[in-house]
Amino acid sequence: MSYETILYEVNDGIAKIILNQPELRNPLSKQVTQELVNAITAADKDSDVKAIILSGNGKAFSAGGNLNEFKANFTKSVPDLHFEGRESTELFKLGATIKTPLIASVNGPALGGGCGIVAMCHIAIASEEAKLGLTELRLGIVPYVILPWIRRAAGDRKAMELMLTAEVFSAEKALEYNLVHRVVPHELLEEETLKIAKTIASYSPLAVQLGLDAFYATEQMDLMKSFDYLSTLRIISFRSEDLKEGAQAFLEKREPVWQGK
Repeated sequence: MSYETILYEVNDGIAKIILNQPELRNPLSKQVTQELVNAITAADKDSDVKAIILSGNGKAFSAGGNLNEFKANFTKSVPDLHFEGRESTELFKLGATIKTPLIASVNGPALGGGCGIVAMCHIAIASEEAKLGLTELRLGIVPYVILPWIRRAAGDRKAMELMLTAEVFSAEKALEYNLVHRVVPHELLEEETLKIAKTIASYSPLAVQLGLDAFYATEQMDLMKSFDYLSTLRIISFRSEDLKEGAQAFLEKREPVWQGK
């Protein structure tokens, strides 16, 4: 599949998806959003891909929504806005539905929807030069679609503050707010992100997939029901070829050869 607004490549089990409109600060236009959905979905379906890295080309990760598209919304009908909005939300559903870990490599400003993508990713590594923020209220709109991910990462009280102040804050503050997991020197960002991706890719893909399933499926589940569900997933692990291989490799002091089964 060819893309016009992003770069896509796969090497050694790692898919890299790079927003590639640096002159526009990598906005989340309708086209970009659809291409991201297509690329992430393609990577997730590729059995050779064990981890997905998202980043931006140039100085910005993503400055958020496209203002020209916002203006066009003023003349659209309510049904058109409704169905187009449903299409755009597909991107932000992927974090909870795909089976391949998403890693954000935050190379620069991640504002509005860009900040939402960072919060959605399973792991987020930020350059010390990155800045984040929910800047929507400055434009007279609310961070509707990304709010669940921001609240989930930062907690209710902090998410409310970030939304109402529309503050732009440093990578170190983002770390404090739990929006990113690590902050590294800018020149080491790609290396450190790739190191984490390779670590994840070295594990059983079946176990990683079951781990994501266990995490998201039980998030809103009743406590007692969650134990039953997780016990079922554990049975799958016990009867898997990967667990047998992992145990045997450990005893033989060698690297496991995973089958994903």
